[in-house]
Amino acid sequence: MNWLLFVTMAALLVAGVVAVYSAVEFRDDEPGISSLWRKQVIMIGVGLIFFFGASLIDYKWVRWGALPAYLIALILLVAVQVAGQEIHSSRSWLRIAGFSFQPSQAAMGAGILMLAFVLAELHRFHPILQNHFVRLTLAGIVGGIPFAMVLKEGDLGSAMVWLPVIGAMLLMGSIPFRYLISIVLVGLMAAPLVYYFKLKPHQQKRIQVHLAVLEGKEIDKQGEGYATYHITNAIGSAGWEGKGFLARRVPRQKSIHRMGFLPRTTAHNDYIFAVVAEEQGFRGSMILLCCLAFLLLQTVVVAFWSRDQLGRLIAVGAIALFFAHTFQHVGMQVHLLPITGIPLPFISYGGSFMVLTLFLMGMVQSIWVHRNKPVEED
Repeated sequence: MNWLLFVTMAALLVAGVVAVYSAVEFRDDEPGISSLWRKQVIMIGVGLIFFFGASLIDYKWVRWGALPAYLIALILLVAVQVAGQEIHSSRSWLRIAGFSFQPSQAAMGAGILMLAFVLAELHRFHPILQNHFVRLTLAGIVGGIPFAMVLKEGDLGSAMVWLPVIGAMLLMGSIPFRYLISIVLVGLMAAPLVYYFKLKPHQQKRIQVHLAVLEGKEIDKQGEGYATYHITNAIGSAGWEGKGFLARRVPRQKSIHRMGFLPRTTAHNDYIFAVVAEEQGFRGSMILLCCLAFLLLQTVVVAFWSRDQLGRLIAVGAIALFFAHTFQHVGMQVHLLPITGIPLPFISYGGSFMVLTLFLMGMVQSIWVHRNKPVEED
């Protein structure tokens, strides 16, 4: 095991439990909300089962297991279209046997494994599959189907994460730059069409609010600009040291979050960075981001030491997913990106995303554990 990577991950998980506790412990007026940190601990325990299982089993199973996992994920995405629950304007939740989860998270994990298989192993089956355009087309289909289905659910944040993941894996998969540049140009040309014909009105307004803030214009602080305005105040008022754990440094613990100005239903997941930044200040925020960056750099090292291309692609997919989630989550709260609902890896409250995160970290550990196994044995 790469114990340095494991310790970094464990430290982030502990920080996440503390952050969720700080975000919900005072909300006794809402049944079940104040104890969400306990559920976070339980989901971490479940996720660790997947982590150690994935770590200790040779990742070569992806060669035969990626396709079934991918097909099951697509079936779940179809099921959520038929019988899914709509939460926060997004029909992306499925309830089975009393347990709610997001199939889009399962699709991300299965999609990364399937893309790795397509780009690293599929060319061995037939000479035509060695053609770069054929490989790019197959990878586009594998990545494009879940992207389109998640976007149709109304979950713009999760859909947007797919783009850097696919791009990073195509780059690592030795797809020529001329194809990648062409894809980027086509995507830029299609962006206006997506904005006007695919995004819902509330999603368009979020982009409009973001542009208005960048231009220094007034925004509707009681309407679409509510979250943007109060998140900015929470982070900007924290200073260097912040307001202290549970806001103990301010009179009567009156932080912006504890007074209820941050969106109450999503402060513990989609806006957890604002809670951390307000309580721990610039100092605490930078420590958190540096820990996340350190974990990503260690994952890059694991990818470098991988015994084969399949392992490198899986590691790069995990890196791209964690980076995209972190950049998008933090970026939307410091005016780099429009507001979208997306969790912060290892920190935000969540069940299916926490299990996905720990499973992918387990795959990364498996790449390290089995790095010295001769490729000929595969």
